[in-house]
Amino acid sequence: MIEWEKIKRISIKERKHKVKIEDFAIPYQKGGSFQNFLDSLPQILKGKELREMAFRIIEAKKKGKPIIFLIGAHVVKCGLSPLLIEMAQKGWISMLSTHGATTIHDLEIAFIGETSEDVAETLKKGMFGMVEETPRLYAQAVKIGLKENLGLGEALGKFIYSNPSLFPYRDYSLLYNFYCLSLPFTVHIALGTDTLFQHPEIKGSELGELSHRDFLRFASELKRLKGGCILNIGSAVIMPEVFLKAFSLVKNLGYSMEGFTAVNFDMIEHYRPRENILRRPGGTPFSFLGHHEIMIPLLFAILKELGE
Repeated sequence: MIEWEKIKRISIKERKHKVKIEDFAIPYQKGGSFQNFLDSLPQILKGKELREMAFRIIEAKKKGKPIIFLIGAHVVKCGLSPLLIEMAQKGWISMLSTHGATTIHDLEIAFIGETSEDVAETLKKGMFGMVEETPRLYAQAVKIGLKENLGLGEALGKFIYSNPSLFPYRDYSLLYNFYCLSLPFTVHIALGTDTLFQHPEIKGSELGELSHRDFLRFASELKRLKGGCILNIGSAVIMPEVFLKAFSLVKNLGYSMEGFTAVNFDMIEHYRPRENILRRPGGTPFSFLGHHEIMIPLLFAILKELGE
């Protein structure tokens, strides 16, 4: 039997508590400002962490530390490019890094103002990814990169910049805007993962050369990561792996990257972002789950409200 007379208890008033009424949500009032909405969030769990993460980005900007965004193609397909462009213009992004699919969609947006096909429908017909213009334009940009010793991101951005009549919607292009701002945009190609590789204009050796230059530029930027921020938005595999390898390279060279903030935005939790972004490198981790088309505008609005 349990010896009830021997158990130890304390008053509830002596116990430390994680939840207090002063941290509760405040009902939002109709007609209020965004600041009112922000103040209405509970100071508990993600409601608290969201503001803390934003303040860390604000502090990194003030100190001139890197604020590096790693993104998947879904960010562009969700129509979020205008937000990232303005964030870059205001100093909330110092470098953008992504994989090949993102640049395909971005190039097509600059070219015709539209992108993204119905994969299930076109795949049945053997026509998924089988457009003429995208690989042809991409290959022209690659030639510029090879000739001028550029990375893939810069080559694509310069190509769009140099051909305004060809790209009437370039104001919506991340590649174009980052080139105009002279901010690094690195592209990390995985051979065979993009529709580019279904076309004769594309040479793996050429893309590999330009993408490797971008990897080295990405690693070089990580040398300054101490006190900065790294945000992964919607890349489940490639960008977390690129970050881990570049991080290891820079660490091997003796650079200290302690005190950085690591953030992951995604719709579901994936293994590699959790391990390679949030846990293994040792930064202060923040993880937020939700649809990009809601979470990134929320982040944008918070930074604009608190940081200006």
